[in-house]
Amino acid sequence: MTALTEPQAPAGAADRPGTGGRRLPLVLRNRAFGAVWLGQVLTQGAGRMFQVGVSWWLVAYAVQDAGGLASGLFMAVCTLPAVALAPLVARAVGRFAHRSVLRTAAAAAGAAAAGLALWAQGSGLPVAAVYGAALALATCQAFFDPCLTTSVPELVDDADIESATGFELSTQSLAGLGGALLGALAVDRAGVAGLAAGCAAAYLLAAVLVATARFRTAAAAHAAAAAGGGAGADGPAAVAGQRRTLRGILGELPYVRRILICFTAANLFTAAVFVVIPLYTRSVLRGGGGTVALLEASLGTGALIGAFTGTRVPGRPAVAGAYCLGLMAVALALPGLAPLRPVFAGCLVVAGWCAGAVSVRFVALFQRLVPAADKPGFFAVMQAVLGASLPVASLVFGSAGDHLSPQTLCLVQGVGLLPAACALALLGRHHPEPAEAEAGARAAAGTGAEAEADAVGGAAARPAGGAR
Repeated sequence: MTALTEPQAPAGAADRPGTGGRRLPLVLRNRAFGAVWLGQVLTQGAGRMFQVGVSWWLVAYAVQDAGGLASGLFMAVCTLPAVALAPLVARAVGRFAHRSVLRTAAAAAGAAAAGLALWAQGSGLPVAAVYGAALALATCQAFFDPCLTTSVPELVDDADIESATGFELSTQSLAGLGGALLGALAVDRAGVAGLAAGCAAAYLLAAVLVATARFRTAAAAHAAAAAGGGAGADGPAAVAGQRRTLRGILGELPYVRRILICFTAANLFTAAVFVVIPLYTRSVLRGGGGTVALLEASLGTGALIGAFTGTRVPGRPAVAGAYCLGLMAVALALPGLAPLRPVFAGCLVVAGWCAGAVSVRFVALFQRLVPAADKPGFFAVMQAVLGASLPVASLVFGSAGDHLSPQTLCLVQGVGLLPAACALALLGRHHPEPAEAEAGARAAAGTGAEAEADAVGGAAARPAGGAR
């Protein structure tokens, strides 16, 4: 990695749209952002493919008597680095050039996946080796994701931040689609060796794409935000020119802190869906890797749609988020009462839409409210706070899956989400000021961002449809 003195040319200098005609989608008219976005699609797609494939491998092939615990432990390993390494990630993202962090993380993940593929060519691959590879890949992703979120102002103009956020969040949905369709099927046909080889190729291609992108320097990005009147240039941290501690960032953003607490509690139950899907497939639907692919793709499709329609959900962010969590609770609980494949797939589409819509609303809000100098630390701590419940949820629901039916786990998920939805609704009722700030920011940006969302949705629908 290199320090933040690496000179870079302005990212969008040659890609600004003309004055006439409808603008192209952001990933087409901004080549630097397009390359990095495609790199994100590949890295998160490879990570999701590995998670889905290995979860199915553990339940269906490797562990017969305690598949729930093995799958839950695996998912806990996959989510632990984002929580445990948050302070280190924040320092690295703040100290080193963002392109270097992204490139190094993707290349290291490719090397780890390639090593596992070579090991799996022999016979008797130990489960511990797969867990170790999962830990390495998750560690690399823990650096990649918050660094990419922080680097958005270095890739796009201030007026395009909301559209770029929609693209970035949609990547998780595209990754869910690709991983769902390829992960379990790859294990059924090529085993862990084929799965790991595909992941290695995706990670290494992402590293090449990031290396070819041109980033603004941090100073140039902050100056552009200040010239555009973006909220990221304001605030005590920006004025002082110093980054605060992680505790200080959340201490001065009480509204944001309460939102993160609500979603952390919700994640205790929503994250369990990744453990429930393979268990439900094996025990209730009596299906194989194709069924897992269908269900995971349903969840990813819903999240993709939600990422591009989230800005159209009416109401203040907290109130809209509360309604979405309530709807998600119903969608997650219904398969516990109606154990049918179409019902489960349809409910996962609805649950995914709720997750995508909530994400785009709140991440766009955070991009506007958090000062630019605090963003490296904030997005790292956001990932850690939201991820803190994921290892716990994976272990608890995985262990419970060996003793309770998957239908019961579905009902527990739905009931557990309701308190978080109520808390978020109360927060929106008593703290309207940040929502009004977001509305002002949107008004300043004009209606171009919403028109852009239509073009973005059309562009993203093509790769999704092609994957299907």
